[in-house]
Amino acid sequence: MVALALDIGETRIGIAVSSRDGKMAMPVKVLPAAEVTGMAKTFRYLVEDYEPDILVSGRPLTMAGEPGPQAERVAAVAQKIADELDLPLEFEDERLSSQEAKRILREQGLNEKQMRGKIDMIAASLFLQTWLDRKNEEVSHA
Repeated sequence: MVALALDIGETRIGIAVSSRDGKMAMPVKVLPAAEVTGMAKTFRYLVEDYEPDILVSGRPLTMAGEPGPQAERVAAVAQKIADELDLPLEFEDERLSSQEAKRILREQGLNEKQMRGKIDMIAASLFLQTWLDRKNEEVSHA
């Protein structure tokens, strides 16, 4: 099962994908939000290349675990994309994924400017990995 993850921002959307066996998340790219929501060729080709079975969207929660101010907007955008692609949609808590992505990129020696285009896809791969680990754990306990 291949999962496609989206870290939905107002300007950019980070994209990650799982390995075919559903065990490992990999960052793919960052696209302008308008290209993804508008189903531009760049996004459609990416979907065709990976042939996902499910869409996983980050859900912006507050530190208290409540839906954050962006949660409703992100959920609506994710649902529109899932409907457009005819894929089931699940959500994963994305708290701290951007901060963790920045930490990882800083460790690789990147500065703020170099990080800008990479944070969102790394964040998407981080919350996708959490989702995959939970799914694999559920299967092994079933």
